[in-house]
Amino acid sequence: MTIGIDSIIDFAAINTAVERYKLDANKVLQGDPKQQLQNHYSSDCNQFHTGVWQGDVGCWKVDYSEHEYCEILAGASVITDNEGNQTTVKTGDRFVIPAGFTGTWEVLENCRKVYVIFESKQQ
Repeated sequence: MTIGIDSIIDFAAINTAVERYKLDANKVLQGDPKQQLQNHYSSDCNQFHTGVWQGDVGCWKVDYSEHEYCEILAGASVITDNEGNQTTVKTGDRFVIPAGFTGTWEVLENCRKVYVIFESKQQ
């Protein structure tokens, strides 16, 4: 099977449905952080995903089973690990959160990011 130019996913041209959701109340630490995503692509093996995520102001617990590359398109957030170390990410920042990271994600200004996720298969 040959994969051609027609299979390239152009985020600006694709009309992916927006999925709006609220976090599990047990994870929310502050605010009412409504979220939405547009998952523009998932691989056939369902281990690789990419799209655009957006979150409202608030703070919640995170526990990453996946590796995630992020590029912040708008807004600002503070990511804090379980030991209290933190980093602020804002428009233009690019970074990777490795699988196994636990802590909190706090949106200070409504945040929008491109995400690229890889989830290893459990053996």
